Amino acid sequence: MPADPARLSARPRQDLPVPAGRGLLPLGLGTGRDGLIYVPETHPLEGPRPLLVACHGAGSQASHSIKPFVEAAEQRGLILLACDSRGGTWDVIRGGYGPDVEFIDRALQLVFSRYSIDPAHLALDGFSDGASYALSLGLSNGDLFSHLLAFSPGFLAPAGQVGQPKIFVSHGTADRVLPIDRCGRVIRQQLTQAGYDLHYTEFEGGHTVPPQVQQEALKWWGV
Repeated sequence: MPADPARLSARPRQDLPVPAGRGLLPLGLGTGRDGLIYVPETHPLEGPRPLLVACHGAGSQASHSIKPFVEAAEQRGLILLACDSRGGTWDVIRGGYGPDVEFIDRALQLVFSRYSIDPAHLALDGFSDGASYALSLGLSNGDLFSHLLAFSPGFLAPAGQVGQPKIFVSHGTADRVLPIDRCGRVIRQQLTQAGYDLHYTEFEGGHTVPPQVQQEALKWWGV
């Protein structure tokens, strides 16, 4: 059988010292489109920390994925990683897994070389196209990601299924960009039939992530 093109090779370590560099830091792995790491400035960060890897929506960038979680990172000691997609959106949506998988793998290798990460709280998150990508990439790497958080996803397109990550999906009942009947509810059925541990929530609203839904997701993640 051919190798799964969505597989990531990076793996976390739990024996690294408390990081010296704090705040919002560039990845420094790409020119033009790169990515960001956020390391809490006030939390003591003792012991392995939860890591949230965030995927932005179409036409967006890493900073838009980081910003909503900065306050939670400070309060809970989360480390945040967000990569820019190589093109206007993620590779599988543009034709197939490849350059974004490679870049995310390099970014994870960098994070794992600097920070002690708790493998039991290693989450892949996304909104809109980023949510579709988080689910699709995450299902192929369920032995790496313990949790997947998908806010208003459009579809599933995993190259394979490895492991049994826990999954959170939210969707607005008035979403006109990715209508819930064709997207969120279909995904709920697909994941349930596949036997995944799914937490699915609907809210009154459109193509967005209400603050209460984000808080629900963080509580579900257990950080």
